[in-house]
Amino acid sequence: MSTKPIVAVAKTKPATVLDDIASLMGQAGVMDYLDSSKPVILKDNISWHFPFLGANTTPWQLEGVIRALKEFGYRDIVAVQNETVVTNAFKGERFNKYVPIFKKYGVQVLYNFRESDIRWIRYKPQAAMRVLDEIYPEGIRIPEYFMGKNILHLPTVKCHIYTGTTGAMKNAFGGLLNSRRHYTHSVIHETLNDLLAIQKEIHSGIFTVMDGTVCGKGPGPRTMEPIEKDFMLASGDSAAIDAVAASMMGFNPMDLKFIRIAHESGLGVGKLDEIDIRGADVSGENWGFTVGNNAASMVGKFIWFGPLKPLQKLFFRTPLVYLFVFGSFFYHDFIYWPLKAKPQMQAFKKTSKWGKLFDDYPEN
Repeated sequence: MSTKPIVAVAKTKPATVLDDIASLMGQAGVMDYLDSSKPVILKDNISWHFPFLGANTTPWQLEGVIRALKEFGYRDIVAVQNETVVTNAFKGERFNKYVPIFKKYGVQVLYNFRESDIRWIRYKPQAAMRVLDEIYPEGIRIPEYFMGKNILHLPTVKCHIYTGTTGAMKNAFGGLLNSRRHYTHSVIHETLNDLLAIQKEIHSGIFTVMDGTVCGKGPGPRTMEPIEKDFMLASGDSAAIDAVAASMMGFNPMDLKFIRIAHESGLGVGKLDEIDIRGADVSGENWGFTVGNNAASMVGKFIWFGPLKPLQKLFFRTPLVYLFVFGSFFYHDFIYWPLKAKPQMQAFKKTSKWGKLFDDYPEN
């Protein structure tokens, strides 16, 4: 294994993307990171249950990873889904065409919000926590099922209103924290590092395959502009792959607090000159992405980071939180999707080769 963490990058196209994913995973040393004798948990990324390319794990990303894992000798592959205040896991896996892929390859699906599937247990991290022990003074709870198993994250290359960019490190958020995840938003950078520290303790291996075929520019993870870029990335270092993706988007990785903390604390590598980038030459990639604001970020920044920050507990740890939950759900599903995002995606798919590939995947 390289003394530097490897981030493998491929320039790809629909005709070769499945094979390119397998090649990438090999280049990035997947078998050095994931224990083939242990189950592999697939943690896809459903940022929005509607099929908006750039926001969610793509079907070719999911299929390519499953197919490659089987080729590398991994036999026990299980997907674990979560929900958020604005996403429905069942709609998400159906609208984004995951269900036929799970059926095709015999992948079991578990839901971390179903007690019959996964039990949440109290966990005392060995690592010193930055914020999670204060946010959850009654004890940090994690899915018992995650203990002793590999995890493979499937994020996309996109911006995020609270972290700048989002990828491998943010992808642990939904799987490892319960429905009170909003408690952490004002300290999200520290939270992501606490979660990475916990992952390193509980998982037998961690790996990421990130989709940059269609990337998200703007106030993600939902209200974005889809940009066709034709890349796939893979790595066993969550911070390193996030750093490379951030650089390609046009950000200085070490300016992103969650990456800087991970690098400085030894949880991963965030400086590009300390990363072994293999495959496609991305040294000239700078897409000039910016985050901007949307309705959710304007409200959130005012409360989580602005003058109303002292009143967070009133807003988010009392029944008042349900007003914000309903407002976010109603805005995204009944205003933004039909009026902006759905027409935007329909227009994008008319000219995008990846949009055509998405439509070629079966719905059931």
